[in-house]
Amino acid sequence: MRARGARDAAAPRLGLRENAAQFTLLVVVNALVGGMVGQQQTVLPLLAETEFGLTGYTVMFTYVVAFGVTKAAANYVAGTWSDRYGRKPVLVAGWLVAIPVPLLLIWAPSWGWVVAANVLLGINQGLTWSTTVIMKIDLVGPRQRGLAMGLNEAAGYGAVALTSMTAGYLAAEFGLRPAPFLLGLSYTALALGLSTLAVRETRGHAHAEAADHVRRADGRHDHLHGGLTDREVLLQTSLREPALSSASQAGLVNNLNFGLSWGLFPLLFAGAGLGVARIGVLFALYPAVWGLGQLVTGPLSDRWGRKRLITAGMATQAAALVVIALADGFGPWAAGTMLLGAGTAMVYPTLLAAIGDVAHPAWRGRAVGVYRVWRDLGYAVGALMGGAVADLWSLRAAVWVAAAISLASALAVAVRMYETLHHPPADVT
Repeated sequence: MRARGARDAAAPRLGLRENAAQFTLLVVVNALVGGMVGQQQTVLPLLAETEFGLTGYTVMFTYVVAFGVTKAAANYVAGTWSDRYGRKPVLVAGWLVAIPVPLLLIWAPSWGWVVAANVLLGINQGLTWSTTVIMKIDLVGPRQRGLAMGLNEAAGYGAVALTSMTAGYLAAEFGLRPAPFLLGLSYTALALGLSTLAVRETRGHAHAEAADHVRRADGRHDHLHGGLTDREVLLQTSLREPALSSASQAGLVNNLNFGLSWGLFPLLFAGAGLGVARIGVLFALYPAVWGLGQLVTGPLSDRWGRKRLITAGMATQAAALVVIALADGFGPWAAGTMLLGAGTAMVYPTLLAAIGDVAHPAWRGRAVGVYRVWRDLGYAVGALMGGAVADLWSLRAAVWVAAAISLASALAVAVRMYETLHHPPADVT
């Protein structure tokens, strides 16, 4: 008893309050991760037309495809390495990869340099964002996953929104280069310093949770023990396990919409005669509502459950895309992008919380990595689909196609996914 008591006293404590300092630090780091995307979202589609003379939508969307594919691959590596070697080394490596990104964007003499910068940015995002997600789930334990993911994703996408708007302002005042990309240089320097000097390893928290892991009363996860191989984790998360695979497809469609908006919305808005600054505001509204909304939807999923928010969120995104396809002007487009952000806010932290509900702590990092592979392939799928449809028919037709896909995703979740939250709501603190 004495030996066990000493061991328990030395074990890491789980919970948001118990790990408030490290959790807050990781929120700040993830905000800087999001800012690295925001620095270029408003600017690059305009740069493609004005400085590089690109006219085909599919050609311009190559940078989104490059980003999405490399981020998806980096997510898998991040999940596997974080389970094998620890979380912090992966986080630091991700920030080292980010160093050349803003420099390549500033000095790019051709579009190939922009694509190369987005390959590196995808690696940076996959390694750093995946790792901060895993580390936060490690720290808070099973009771507050929705809240933890809401705070994490709100910080990241709030920073995307703020940086997108700031970059649009800088571009309007000082030109498309180099001013907007100086933000990325400062973000990288600060994040690398914090990750190296202040962030602490959290894999011990996952081990502590695994030691006290409680099985579901309905026996649903009894076959998902702690000793799954990498291949088994891949198959369960992608295809076999109903909740994990449903989350993976919904995540892919969610980011299909984000990838489509990233490459297509600035062009749609510019075609209606809106200036760079107003385009920046419109583009910022989507991740702003998305980011702030997660402060509500994340903890709400800890009380109401995951499935209903995911289903409603995908349906809301479909409705928002219909509004954007029909609209023509700043006001209606602002309403549509805000509604799209609200739908995304319902889905984003809730999907990650559902993965944490189902995945055993021993292979949770790998499950998060596989889920994020599928989710972030949506960037590439959305860009390719949007570019192809826009080239064949029109920009608005691409938005209509995305709306139909989002509605189909909502129906698939409603039919196949079960409720993953399995502790009584009254126990949530």
